[in-house]
Amino acid sequence: MLASPQLNPALETAPQPPAAAPEAAAILARTPDDKAMLRAAVELTRDLGEAKPSIFWPDMLASALTGYAALAGAILSANVWIAVASGMLSALAFYRALLFIHELSHIHRNALPGFRFVWNVIVGIPMLTPSFMYEGVHPLHHARTRYGTAEDPEYLPLALMKPWSLPVFLLTAILLPVALLVRCAVLTPLGVIVPPLRKLVWERASALAINPSFKRRLPEGEFARMVFWQELGATAWAWFLLGWSATHGWRPLLIGIAVIALGAVLNQARTLVAHLWENEGETMTVTGQYLDSVNVPPPGWVTVLWAPVGLRYHALHHLLPSVPYHALGEAHRRLTADLGAGSTYQKSSYAGLFPLLGRLVRSTMGQRSGAQRLSVT
Repeated sequence: MLASPQLNPALETAPQPPAAAPEAAAILARTPDDKAMLRAAVELTRDLGEAKPSIFWPDMLASALTGYAALAGAILSANVWIAVASGMLSALAFYRALLFIHELSHIHRNALPGFRFVWNVIVGIPMLTPSFMYEGVHPLHHARTRYGTAEDPEYLPLALMKPWSLPVFLLTAILLPVALLVRCAVLTPLGVIVPPLRKLVWERASALAINPSFKRRLPEGEFARMVFWQELGATAWAWFLLGWSATHGWRPLLIGIAVIALGAVLNQARTLVAHLWENEGETMTVTGQYLDSVNVPPPGWVTVLWAPVGLRYHALHHLLPSVPYHALGEAHRRLTADLGAGSTYQKSSYAGLFPLLGRLVRSTMGQRSGAQRLSVT
């Protein structure tokens, strides 16, 4: 894993702000842009836009190989504790490897030659999550006029919803591996002979999205050709898994499903705290979008496990979506040093996963208390 950058200034806990409320959400949506912050974000990071092969390739390959090796240990070990520990390690490693799909949705198609293909062959297709499921979808989440609206595939006002919506949102991730298997093994091939089904599957079951009203547009041109080959590979692999399991036993497949489900739940928990989810559908300024997003900067090292591949700097990523994951730590250090404590930039820094989850739960319960923020002094 990449080393976590360290902050030189001391960290202190600031007073807790109020949790989300409709009035607060409206204020957030109408937050004027902090032009000094936006200008500094661009000017201080001009040299950080290159995706470095020397970091991308070893990181992705090591994560994938660790995942496969640990999965083999979980399947082959006769000791239940070793099997469980191996399964957990496999889930974490595959989780990190899978999250490179986020980088693939941002890097230029000519950057990192061969990376997209290799990632799909060793990670995306075996996990039944080819890159087309995020490419062309995630950029809509970054569109200036779409973020936080009904047209954003990755946004729900979770902070303003009922308390029961959070456990439902989290636990549905357990079903993801089975849903992907059914999609690739059954629905995709059936769609070849039933065009209306094909259209429905594409619109409703081809994107890693959380907005239930999102409908994906049909692919065109070069992207459609890429989708065809990725769909073909995923379907062939799904058939192989089912055929091999039917003749050799279901235990390996069930363990694999459990491992991927664990990673999916972890990702769903990360999603719960990636934003404050306080917007009610209004178009937001860039600064409003930033303040509705979350950074969890160092010194906490556990964050690297639940928010890998740069996702601990999710708010910063919304300011600088073209900066690759390995440069976000340096970008954060520069902006923190330049803008200082009390700045708009500092206001999106939070202490960790559980304070953020607590803030979200309290918000859904209508209580006016919040998560701990970090104050850089």
